[in-house]
Amino acid sequence: MEIAQAIVKAGGVALVASKGGRMENALARAGGRLIRMDIGRKSPWAIRANARALAELIRAEGVEVVHARSRAPAWAGWYAAKATGVPFVTTWHGVYKENFPGKWLYNRIMGRGRPVIAVSEFIAAMIRARLPEAEVVTIPRGADIAAFDPAEISGARTAELAERWGLVEDPRPVVMLPGRLTRWKGQAHFIDAAARLREIRGGEDFLFLMVGGEPDSAYGRELAARIRERGVEGCCALAGHCDDMAAGLKLASAVVSASLEPEAFGRVAVEAQAMGRPVIATDHGGARETVEDGRTGWRYPPGDAAALAEAVQRALELDESAREHMGLAGRARVMQRFSTEGMQRATLAVYDRVTGRG
Repeated sequence: MEIAQAIVKAGGVALVASKGGRMENALARAGGRLIRMDIGRKSPWAIRANARALAELIRAEGVEVVHARSRAPAWAGWYAAKATGVPFVTTWHGVYKENFPGKWLYNRIMGRGRPVIAVSEFIAAMIRARLPEAEVVTIPRGADIAAFDPAEISGARTAELAERWGLVEDPRPVVMLPGRLTRWKGQAHFIDAAARLREIRGGEDFLFLMVGGEPDSAYGRELAARIRERGVEGCCALAGHCDDMAAGLKLASAVVSASLEPEAFGRVAVEAQAMGRPVIATDHGGARETVEDGRTGWRYPPGDAAALAEAVQRALELDESAREHMGLAGRARVMQRFSTEGMQRATLAVYDRVTGRG
């Protein structure tokens, strides 16, 4: 979405090959054009069929760059780019596992971009270790500095969420864990940390709030059961999906990224810092680049609920001046290193280079 917007703003044409989904209207508003195609199919014959369709599209539309962002589309895109002589670029977004025979071969397609864009130095190092021949450029993902600006979030927006989440009459500080409900995001040990923090503070004068996903899903129900088992119903809750995360983050006193496996980048930590919120993140993956320990937040060992509780306690003990100082440092760091505008500018520079314009 963000790169499509940048292409159009620069006077280009952004074509997005996709099955479609909830972002279609946003793509249209950004000036991009959806090419409806089930590009994510993984079977060899489906990839070949998609490659032929993409090659026809490239010729018909005069496409100058093919940019792939996940593996099945990358295989189709690479065949199409090879057939038409168009530059092929990839963005390596994830920590792709190689845990069964042949998976490494499937993953290798992401290294055939010239260049391969890594979303963090952590991912860049992983690519170089696996594929020493890869041409790697690091372009971190970014936060929309304008959208995630605490000064621009109206009271009405936060009030609407506060009412929905039952916070209007609740003066307690909110410790927020945004993210979809899945085990590796660490919601279970976030709940355990709530129980530990209650012991540290001698009461429930705080609220641990998990934002995202469907509480009525199988895993959501499992988390609700864990909340009951740990006896933290009074200070830990599942809020469900949120369409206005900037307003949601403004309601938080601290924001947690509790992923048990390394995040390739971890946008939650960056968006929270853009909102001037202290961030507590697991000490691995992209968080080591985005969260400056002791200055914009804290990092702790993955899965260590006691260490998480202690870090939250430090965050809640900050006086107003220290909290403001940490928030300003976090926002300044994001503006300098992790803005959407910076990511867009660097990506367009890659396009200029591969097409011979730069």
